Amino acid sequence: MKKTMLLGALMLVAAAGYAQESRQDVSVSAIGVFTPQVNGNAVQVNATGTVGFLGSYRYMLTPRSALELNYSFAQNSTAFRTSFLPNGRVHTRQQEISAAYVYNFRNFRNFNPFAEAGVGAMLFSPIKDFRTNLLDTNRNTNIGGLFGAGVAYELSPSFDIRVEYRGFVAKAPDFGLTNFKTNRYQLVSMPALGVAYHF
Repeated sequence: MKKTMLLGALMLVAAAGYAQESRQDVSVSAIGVFTPQVNGNAVQVNATGTVGFLGSYRYMLTPRSALELNYSFAQNSTAFRTSFLPNGRVHTRQQEISAAYVYNFRNFRNFNPFAEAGVGAMLFSPIKDFRTNLLDTNRNTNIGGLFGAGVAYELSPSFDIRVEYRGFVAKAPDFGLTNFKTNRYQLVSMPALGVAYHF
């Protein structure tokens, strides 16, 4: 009887340990935001580089595959140059909402490389302050694609540090102004450095 009880207790402890295996994590990262010059329809668009915030939630489907939800936030200035307006400026709030599939490669010691791809929306909202001289602007919501790759370094079973390159491809913003439509796509580069908590 005692052996049976001991065996049952060991099985419960093993099952509890398996049930507590980390399948989810949340991460907080600092990002850089860099956008190339975009030219089209006799319009030139330049956005200043800046820093921002990225929050992510990741759910492991298998030890190698995961689904991820992302939200990023940054502020910069977007400058428009045309033949009739050489210096149009919009102080811009840029937000990303995206979902991605993440593939984790084989671990090497404490390093876990990964790659991701997905879809999302980039929201470009004008901030109507002294840094904006185009006051009849409206928010753009541009659908696009996300891709990236990086590596996580495991500090403990609960925490890791993540370094990643993220790219988001979407149409350049025009803020609802027909004269500023480039009809061109841009690659917003967002390198990220952050910390993840597994639970």
